[in-house]
Amino acid sequence: MKELDLLKKDWQKNAGSFQQISETEIYKMIHKKSSSIVKWILIISILEISFWTFSNLFINTDDVLRKINHPEIVMALEFLTYFNYVVVLIFVYIFYKNYKTISTTIATKSLMSAILKTRKTVQYYVWYNLGMIVITAILSFFIAFVYNPDMEFLREKLAMNGKAMFVTIGILFLVILGFFGLFWCFYRIIYGTLLRRLYANYKELKKIDF
Repeated sequence: MKELDLLKKDWQKNAGSFQQISETEIYKMIHKKSSSIVKWILIISILEISFWTFSNLFINTDDVLRKINHPEIVMALEFLTYFNYVVVLIFVYIFYKNYKTISTTIATKSLMSAILKTRKTVQYYVWYNLGMIVITAILSFFIAFVYNPDMEFLREKLAMNGKAMFVTIGILFLVILGFFGLFWCFYRIIYGTLLRRLYANYKELKKIDF
């Protein structure tokens, strides 16, 4: 934002004779920066879904699902997977639309509105992903523990020892919390940084919108 600050100082110094030109230049700079930020949000979301898609190709879950031997559970897991992909693709499409809107908008108020809409969409996207991570982790542990025949010995042992059951549940809770914290930090660093820059642009637009 150094260029923007220097431009604002020059604008304030010459407010009498160059106000309109300087205001236009400031708007163009904010417009360009905002468009670039939203473009990166779109690119990162596409890279993210691509990463998880390719990762799933190398994770062999067929043997585990065959051991479970419950077609209804397999169908439910497949439905959840497809549902998640559909939702994420909808978010990616919305990011693309927001990028096109911000790239082509001219009016200051329209750009401000598009920035706020983009920030809200990204926040929904992040919380949706974090929620799915928690749900997926809980379901995975539950299905593996209850339906996997390899867990029969552990189930019997825990059923006879309430303290061991309590400790196991506590460990699983900490593992899920750890996964949540890890991904929260990732989203905080990547998307959070972009959103803070985008909101800084919004505040600058608010100053010149008079």
